Amino acid sequence: MFENILFPTDFSDVSRKALGFVKRLIEAGGKKVTLLHVIDESNLDTLSSIYTVPDYLKVEKDLHEKASKEMGFIENELKEIGYEVTTEIAKGIPLREILRVAAKEPSSIIIIGSHGKSNIQEMLLGSVSEKVIRKAKIPVLVVKR
Repeated sequence: MFENILFPTDFSDVSRKALGFVKRLIEAGGKKVTLLHVIDESNLDTLSSIYTVPDYLKVEKDLHEKASKEMGFIENELKEIGYEVTTEIAKGIPLREILRVAAKEPSSIIIIGSHGKSNIQEMLLGSVSEKVIRKAKIPVLVVKR
């Protein structure tokens, strides 16, 4: 039923909890997981007004390297239990990137944490997971804290 799973992660604690649900879906026929991390463009835009171009590029590179390392850990965990795993690190608006990847990789379900690292911003603007629920064309499993 849920053979192709899209798992967007920001590496937060609740995202880690959602990973547990991803792992359990292998027992229900899960075969492939697409790991997605989005480097939020709006956060980078804020940094661009503070940093010089070389500093900004270094921060962006550091964010990408850190994400790549974290994705590697998750990828290995999932491969150990039998999943086929693809990873993608995107730069953009998290909602748009999640929906883009869900359409590109024919996903059966999106598993996402209810709140990410930017809790204050989410309370003011609405969480990414809430927006994904409203806009996604496939089932979404939201894991609460």
